[in-house]
Amino acid sequence: MTVHPSTRHRTAFIALTTVICAAALWAGYEWFEGRYIRAFSDQTALFAGDVLSLPPALAGPGRIRVVHFWDPACPCNVGNQEHLSQLVEHFAGANGVDFYAVQKPGTHGKLPSTLSAIKPLGSLPGAERITASPAVAIWDRQGRLAYFGPYSEGLICNSQNSFIEPILLALKSDRPVSATHTMAVGCYCPWLGPD
Repeated sequence: MTVHPSTRHRTAFIALTTVICAAALWAGYEWFEGRYIRAFSDQTALFAGDVLSLPPALAGPGRIRVVHFWDPACPCNVGNQEHLSQLVEHFAGANGVDFYAVQKPGTHGKLPSTLSAIKPLGSLPGAERITASPAVAIWDRQGRLAYFGPYSEGLICNSQNSFIEPILLALKSDRPVSATHTMAVGCYCPWLGPD
């Protein structure tokens, strides 16, 4: 039995096409994974807010104040920016809450345009001693620190698993909140540089 040369060429062409398609699919998967999928490490972070205070211009009685701590190089920010945008939309302005942001010292970057209502703070007393970001600090209407910690626990952050909405709703209703030391497992980046 002899195989026609055209059948061999056709089989070789099909095999080569299959290998090229498989290589292209693999390269596409690798590109997508590298760009859009982040590894989630179960990282435990301890948040201690007793070192934080508002700058003199913002201290004392007034509106509820939310301070967002972020590091532009931290991939964990992506997971909470949509949620933060929803918080600003729901609570800012006439709803009695002012939003501010503190960027990790020595980093460069800007918050997305959807977060343009957040006022940047050059520094915050005690911010150099926090351990991880993204993090949030919330001061009540009397100017007392009510909460310091993560937005949520786990890989993703949204209104279903957020710690922030219940705290803001309690503070808006003038119910006291005192949660300035928290520990959570989630996606966090170190705030402190190596010594």
